[in-house]
Amino acid sequence: MRIPDLRSPVSRAVAPVVGGALVLALIGGFTWAMAAYISSGEVTTSTRLAPSTWPVGNVDYLADLVERDGPLLFAQLGDAVLDRSIVVDHVGDDAANGWRVRWAFPADRASDCVVAQVVGTPTFTDCDGRTLTVDDLAMPTDGVRPIVVDRTVLELDLRGVSNAD
Repeated sequence: MRIPDLRSPVSRAVAPVVGGALVLALIGGFTWAMAAYISSGEVTTSTRLAPSTWPVGNVDYLADLVERDGPLLFAQLGDAVLDRSIVVDHVGDDAANGWRVRWAFPADRASDCVVAQVVGTPTFTDCDGRTLTVDDLAMPTDGVRPIVVDRTVLELDLRGVSNAD
């Protein structure tokens, strides 16, 4: 098949524009199809969209860091449906044991009252200006927990985040 000769100035101007529009339409259609496939019409969380565990780091390093500077505050961890701020604390002398997590809001307040850590200390202030400790923060009851892998790496299991209130 022979490619037509484009002799007129109008046909030489219009043909590349139409061709470019077709290429963009194909790219857009492919992108839409991939997004539809990934989400598969699910409303619930999916590990394809966000991981169910999040690696924090080496337990020895993190235990020393918590002992020196206080608990670790991680803002907006979660999944594709819901973000939560989480506080990770360590108690005891064994770096592989004694890890605990709390939501970064007071146990007696709603989740929109996010705490701020006083830098270099184990204390926090809430939305009302109250001074709190880790024990005053809300405890996850929905499966969010610390996991120590091979006694060396701390991970946060975030599978319960989307069920939190």
